[in-house]
Amino acid sequence: MNQKDYYKILGVDSGADSKRIKEAYRNLAFKYHPDRNRENQEFADQMKLVNEAYAVLSDPKKRREYDAMRIQFGAKTAYSKFRNAYTEQDIFHGTDIRQIFEEMSKTFGFRSFDVIFRDIYEQGYRNIDSKGGGFLFAYFSGKNGPKTPFKIPKAGRYLFEKISGMELPLGGEDLTDTITVEPALARDGGPYAYYHKKREKKLVVSIPKGVRDGQRIRLAGLGEEGKAGGKTGDLFLKIRIKKPFREKLMDFLADKPG
Repeated sequence: MNQKDYYKILGVDSGADSKRIKEAYRNLAFKYHPDRNRENQEFADQMKLVNEAYAVLSDPKKRREYDAMRIQFGAKTAYSKFRNAYTEQDIFHGTDIRQIFEEMSKTFGFRSFDVIFRDIYEQGYRNIDSKGGGFLFAYFSGKNGPKTPFKIPKAGRYLFEKISGMELPLGGEDLTDTITVEPALARDGGPYAYYHKKREKKLVVSIPKGVRDGQRIRLAGLGEEGKAGGKTGDLFLKIRIKKPFREKLMDFLADKPG
C-alpha cells in the first residue's frame, strides 16, 4: 500500500474496467471500514489512500489525465504531478463513495455515513488523540464538492485535515478600510471611486444619501477568498466625512495647549 500508484493501491491493472475498479474498491472499503477497525490507525491511513485512488479511477476524465501522466512520467512521478494539478475538492467531486458506504451500512449493519462523520467530530477527539484510532470521512455530497453539516472547531478541523489529507471548506476573512468623503456626497449620496488594493482593481461604490460619520458600508463578496470552496468574506468601508477647513482649524486650536 506504500506505492503511490492508484492502480496498485486498488490492486487492479491499468486495463481494468469500471466494474472491476468498483468491485476492488468495495472489497477494500469493507476491509478497512471504520466500524471493523476502530482501534487501528494504520487501517485508517490505508482507507484514505483507497478512497483517493477510487475517486480518481472511477471518474473517466480524471482517469484519462492520470493515465496520460503515468505513461509520460511513470507511476511515481505521475502521482505527484496529478496531486499538484488537482485539489482534494477536485479529486472527490462527483464521487459515489458516500452511496457505497450507505449500501454497506444497510447490508452489514454498519453505522451510516452521516452518523460516523458526526460521531467522530462530536465525540471522537479523545479516542483519536489517546488511542490513535478513529477515521474521519469527508462529507462527499453536493454538486460543489465536500460539505460539512455543522460548524467544526479549529481542533476538529486540524484533526480531520491531518488524518484525511483533505482540506475542509473555510470562509474567507472580512476586510475593512476607511474612506473619506466630501460633506456634499455624504448629504446627497452618489458614486465614489475606490481602489481595492487587495484585488488591485477599481470599484465604484454607491454612497447612500444621508450617510453618517463612522457608518460602515458592506460590499458582499469582496473580502478574502475562501479556501476549498469556502464562502468569500466581505469588505466593510468605514465612512469619514471630510470637515471644512474652518472646522478643522477650530478643532486644532481647541486641542492646542493654552
